[in-house]
Amino acid sequence: MVTPVRDPLLGAVLDRRYRIDALIARGGMSSVYVGVDLRLDRPVAVKVMDPRYSSDPQFLSRLEFEARAVARLKDPGLVPVYDQGIDGEFAFLVMELVEGGTLRELLRERGPMPPHAVAAVLGPALGGLAQAHHAGLVHRDIKPENVLISDAGEVKVVDFGLVRAIAAAGITSHSVILGTAAYLSPEQVEFAAADARSDVYSAGIMAFEMITGRTPFDGDTPLGLAYARLNSDVPAPGEFIDGVPAEFDELVLTATARDPAHRFADAAQMQAALTDIATRLELPRFTVPAPLRSAERASAERVRHSMAAGGVADDSARGPDTADPPEAPRTATRVQTVPPVFDSTVLPPAPAPGYADPELAGRDPAGERFGTAVMPDPAAFAARPTLAAAAQDYPARRTRSRRRVLALLVAVLVLAGALAGVGWWLGEGRFTQIPDIAGMNRTAAHHALSEAGFRVVDKPRYDDTVARDTALSTSPQVGSRATRSSSVTLNYSAGRPEVPQIAPGTSLSAATAQLADRTLAVTVGDRQFSRYPADSVISLSPAAGTVVATDSAITVTVSSGPATSVPDVTGMSEDKARDTLIAVGLTPVDAGSTADGDAAAGTIAKTEPAASSTLDSGDTTVRLYVSDAVTVPSVMGKSVSSARDALEQAGLRVKVRSLTHSSRAIVIYQSVSAGDRVSPGTQIEIGSLP
Repeated sequence: MVTPVRDPLLGAVLDRRYRIDALIARGGMSSVYVGVDLRLDRPVAVKVMDPRYSSDPQFLSRLEFEARAVARLKDPGLVPVYDQGIDGEFAFLVMELVEGGTLRELLRERGPMPPHAVAAVLGPALGGLAQAHHAGLVHRDIKPENVLISDAGEVKVVDFGLVRAIAAAGITSHSVILGTAAYLSPEQVEFAAADARSDVYSAGIMAFEMITGRTPFDGDTPLGLAYARLNSDVPAPGEFIDGVPAEFDELVLTATARDPAHRFADAAQMQAALTDIATRLELPRFTVPAPLRSAERASAERVRHSMAAGGVADDSARGPDTADPPEAPRTATRVQTVPPVFDSTVLPPAPAPGYADPELAGRDPAGERFGTAVMPDPAAFAARPTLAAAAQDYPARRTRSRRRVLALLVAVLVLAGALAGVGWWLGEGRFTQIPDIAGMNRTAAHHALSEAGFRVVDKPRYDDTVARDTALSTSPQVGSRATRSSSVTLNYSAGRPEVPQIAPGTSLSAATAQLADRTLAVTVGDRQFSRYPADSVISLSPAAGTVVATDSAITVTVSSGPATSVPDVTGMSEDKARDTLIAVGLTPVDAGSTADGDAAAGTIAKTEPAASSTLDSGDTTVRLYVSDAVTVPSVMGKSVSSARDALEQAGLRVKVRSLTHSSRAIVIYQSVSAGDRVSPGTQIEIGSLP
């Protein structure tokens, strides 16, 4: 038996403020602890990064930048970041302690979710992402492990910026790949690039998993799993589980399109689509339950026990030791054993700890562990008779009058015909064929689909050849059969795209997303100093309003931010020069000494760049050269001996030209005028007469 090693951080106080009480989870990049802010006396979550990152200045700089950016965001769908810092070898983030668990833990306990539960989780998560996207931030690692569910049913996204910080460190971590491979967008796999649409893709994969209980792609290795999405589209969730509304299939397919231009532009657009679906399907309001057996809950229990015992929590008895749990179980074939959770208005319950249902013994846990029960809402549960009540009533029913039995038999015969009709409706009758609308104008196509009994969802697609407002296709495709009143997407031509109006000062990432929404790509042109923030848009070419071909490249002139001019600090003392440069946002650096210029010894002789030079917004360094010049003394009229002493004491060399060698000869000439400044060791020639 291996003896567990005590965590050295337990009981420690980071930055003389944050006491570490118990481990929640540990992963390849970091460990998360329950802690207490001793200054404010409040519980917090402390994410402590692996010590190998703490010595990397690029990682620490990026971590601080991302933490500051996220701390400025205010949204109920985001976990607030309170503080960040480094204490010895430990770099850490301090966040709100969300008492509950992760979406991963909830999926493990309860399996696939019905539509209203999917919407209840996805909506707030997209709301938090939308705030971040509006601020120009990209998460890059959306997955169930990074979605927290509180005991109050609040849904929050966590861990903004960590992937970018890890990437900045240049340290490869296999755990990062293992934890995120299933949710990476194609462009992250192929180009290591990400924008708001990459988060949308990951959110679509997460929605697929909530609906089906699995992720869409298979792979023997994380690399194989990641590369599977480069050559294959994400299938509709309805291909794996029965009863999925077409609207949810369409939501997932749009979010996970391989081409980013065909996805929702950002989380706000995806959230709007989800809200529209929830309204049209009349989904009930739902409070998401927190997982019962979460790592956070187990950690809190350890803290309570340890506090009662007067100590700190030990991690030797903790649960699963990972902050990035393995991905949800996947199957290679269509799921046939999953119960029709999409016909339920409630989530299946989590079994009580230690309970094993004998009905489920020996069955496939991924397929049938949630098929024996559902958790009704309280009102519905109270309205139903219990099994015990039904059992008590059974003898009474057996003693009822035979006449009532005969009446029931007659009723059965009368209903037989009706049941035949109902059977026809439930089988063949409720299906109808999607009519051919190709070539119709949008209005006529919409009418034809409505007349066929479908709810129509219009979706524009830019096209260089088909006239605007002409029907292109449907989803499901023309000729296929679908249930009456189900949704059919009408794809119609939006014609050639028009360059959108993008206000100067819009972030480059936001502008890229707006252009991509119209199939347009971005080419970064000149960078210019301007009053707009760095990396924001100044202008577009072609200009807004110009009609262009699909997939055209739009040249964007990008701002380098306001120009910074170097102030003149020559002649100042070194301290005053430093203060002057720092006051305008520049970074002074000591570059040594020089005798150049007219500055007195000990003052600034020159700077590089020179005074009045313009600096790029990304470069703030100014090198300072301190003067070590010697001021030449006047030796005219002095004896040669006195003149020599004065010049040598000033750090100069002396050469004497005289008609006599008498030291009492009078100096009548010096080669460098008195008051001039020269380098130390410069030779001064003097001439004398007897």
